[in-house]
Amino acid sequence: MAAYIGARTDSVRAYRKHGLLPPPDLVEGGKPYWLADTVRAWLARSAINRPRRDTND
Repeated sequence: MAAYIGARTDSVRAYRKHGLLPPPDLVEGGKPYWLADTVRAWLARSAINRPRRDTND
């Protein structure tokens, strides 16, 4: 997840802790893993992927 979205692993941990990520597809040895399709679907509907709006319009 971290490599795919260009974030640090500690950032991904924080996102997950705050409920900002989809549930992992697999947890093995305490580590969460997401399928690429899960990440792409999440990014498609995530605010992270949307351009910022200028509030001065």
